[in-house]
Amino acid sequence: MTKIKEAGFTLIEVMIVVIILALLAGIIIPKIVSRPEEARRAKAVIQIKQLEGALNMFTIDNGFYPSTEQGLEALISSPASGEIPPNFKEGGYISKIPKDPWGNDYVYLSPGEHGDFDLSSYGPDREEGGEGKNADINNWMIE
Repeated sequence: MTKIKEAGFTLIEVMIVVIILALLAGIIIPKIVSRPEEARRAKAVIQIKQLEGALNMFTIDNGFYPSTEQGLEALISSPASGEIPPNFKEGGYISKIPKDPWGNDYVYLSPGEHGDFDLSSYGPDREEGGEGKNADINNWMIE
């Protein structure tokens, strides 16, 4: 009679593998989770730069930036109040005003406190100011 050796893993081997996987997950998951927030911040920077470009084109054509009251909507259709742009581009300067990556309107102020205009996203906390991941994204701070 021959002995048949049973193949398989011992409980200790299985526990070692589970511990190793838990350690790896503890290191990798926080890095993966933080990436979406970085992507949202990068998207906000890109959108602010696009809006700045449209505002600059508006100014080149008309000689002034839209007022705070006219807002960013002045980039889509010619304002009916305030200073009326004499050379408003047919079709506007942008097809639509995007929301920031957290679903909020960009904050536009003209004349601005930091230049001809200020353009900001208040970030995920939706409040002015903040630090770290809740810090505002402002056009005057973008290089």
